[in-house]
Amino acid sequence: MSIATNSLVVVADRFWDGIADRPSGRTAVLVREGRIQDVGPARTPGAQVIDLGDRTLVPGFIDCHVHVVPDLAPDTSVSAQTLAALTSLRTLLHNGFTTVRDLGCAPPSITVDLKHAQREGTVDGPRMLVAPRIISGRGGHGDKSAGLAERFGVELGALADGVDKVVQAVRVEARQGADWIKFAGTGGFGSEHDDPDLVTYSSAEVDALVATARDLGKPAAVHAFNDEGILRAAHAGVRSVEHASLASPSTLATLADRGIWLVPTRFVTDECLRHLDDDDFWTDKPDHLRDTFRTHADRLREHASHPAGSAVRIAFGSDASVLPHRDNWREFPAMVSSGISKLRALRAATSEAAALLATPDRGTIRPGALADLVAMPGNPFDDIDCTGNVDFVMQNGHIKRHADL
Repeated sequence: MSIATNSLVVVADRFWDGIADRPSGRTAVLVREGRIQDVGPARTPGAQVIDLGDRTLVPGFIDCHVHVVPDLAPDTSVSAQTLAALTSLRTLLHNGFTTVRDLGCAPPSITVDLKHAQREGTVDGPRMLVAPRIISGRGGHGDKSAGLAERFGVELGALADGVDKVVQAVRVEARQGADWIKFAGTGGFGSEHDDPDLVTYSSAEVDALVATARDLGKPAAVHAFNDEGILRAAHAGVRSVEHASLASPSTLATLADRGIWLVPTRFVTDECLRHLDDDDFWTDKPDHLRDTFRTHADRLREHASHPAGSAVRIAFGSDASVLPHRDNWREFPAMVSSGISKLRALRAATSEAAALLATPDRGTIRPGALADLVAMPGNPFDDIDCTGNVDFVMQNGHIKRHADL
């Protein structure tokens, strides 16, 4: 469903602009031609009015770490992967996420093409900023070639070793249409030969990679879990660090001092730790994944509260596709359960996310901003789980979801 009008007023009993410490009372938002014209108590004569009643009206949410193309079997066709992504995009939009940053899939052009299709109105979903693939050293987190290279001479992933090759890899991603450059600075949990304690790129490689991205006007995001990998990326000048689940307070302080955002992706880690002894949860997942989480479980729990106690700028990122896209909103309660305040969590998905992505036309409700509005019954400042009950979504002045329509 997509309903568009040239001029309408959206009213709700509670209103939050993406910045204020608390929501205010009943407020009207005037929308004209896809942008917010005015915010206040008055209604404009002649405009269509949508009265949402006992709901909280907030800016459209922004998820800064998704993978809209599901991680399907390597022999799945590109067309099948693309069709699966269409469902992911609709789900994310109906959850209230009007913009997402996609941080990589296997075939490099899918997310770039989806980004353009969404902008042209061919595909319904959030606006997209994309890093087509994750640049990785061989044997690193982005190397999906286990068993294939030896048997068939086939490698999967944007693989690059050495300064010259990582520079080339950045340029290839830029040629593919990248908005962002993402790379694996450490290992992770997803590969049989991978581990979050490993550091997979040298300082020289990271410096060259980030400098090349900067020269091409592309901000860099690093997949990194441990202190050494994070610090190498921070000193090179990345804009965001993804995960950082084993980061010490001193490393987070370095990120804060340098103005680097953290995208903590708490929900995935919490779910895996919570289900460590639940055999059913792991039925469709590789054995090594569970084993790696078991190995690091104590440290992951110990480090979980560190971001909340730091001054680092935090942006919302769910890592959706590792767990279902329909659950991406659960990053909100996961952040809160780790000690991050509700206000900080909500800003992370609105004004802070917009700042990270350098998209000042969204993330707040103010005159001149894009008319991206989301509403939900209840008050997320009292109960953060309200974020899972979004039933009104407007994107660029178009109503994409409305419980009463």
